[in-house]
Amino acid sequence: MNEFDNDLDLEENVTSVISQFPTDQELMITGVEREPKQRYRYLISFGPQVLSIHEDIMIKYRMVKGNSFWKHELEDIVLADEKQQGYVVALKYLARKSRTRKEIQIKLQQKETPLEVIEDVLARLTRDGLVNDPLYAQQWAEQRIKSQRKGKAWVKHELRQKGIDKLQITEALDSVSAEDEYHSALVIGRKKWNQTKGELLDKKRKTGSYLMRRGFSGDQVRRVLNQVIQEENLEDNDEAEYGFE
Repeated sequence: MNEFDNDLDLEENVTSVISQFPTDQELMITGVEREPKQRYRYLISFGPQVLSIHEDIMIKYRMVKGNSFWKHELEDIVLADEKQQGYVVALKYLARKSRTRKEIQIKLQQKETPLEVIEDVLARLTRDGLVNDPLYAQQWAEQRIKSQRKGKAWVKHELRQKGIDKLQITEALDSVSAEDEYHSALVIGRKKWNQTKGELLDKKRKTGSYLMRRGFSGDQVRRVLNQVIQEENLEDNDEAEYGFE
């Protein structure tokens, strides 16, 4: 869908709300009342026609009883209201935890929010400092690697799923040192090693496979295995059996 199609969809959405409003005369507000069971929303009456408008938009456009508007002005107001509604939805979604641009976009799409409105909401959230994908990626990488004991390959996949840009992912992963990643691998690798029964080769394979599944590189896995074997003063003559790439 191109930008022209998006504009048409948005225009159709706005038109459907105020299609019954006349275009050849100014429309006077005849009543303003709070919408039942809807916080911060008001019903703005123009005789028999009624619009539901957010309080912030109502104040911004001075929609008080006795003021008059042309239909094209009301179309702009309805569009502004849609953007405000999208922003409120996004704020509620962000209330529990930080989100990426893609996650917010998907949430708004589920609400059938027009693309132009979504883009406006994301731009506003970015300006307000409420959405910051590079910072999100960095904090996510640090938390997952240092606290959750995940390898960088695992975290890279997660950040891709969240819609983070490739360059931002690289920068986020680079912000966590190889030593920090190794420490996490060693903590869970040592635990897995001690829980695993069997011969040396079996313990190496099971522990190594476990670490690989958690996203650690072959080099990190080999380093951990060398360390736990050394801690037990074991002889290891099967270097070729590591097999972790």
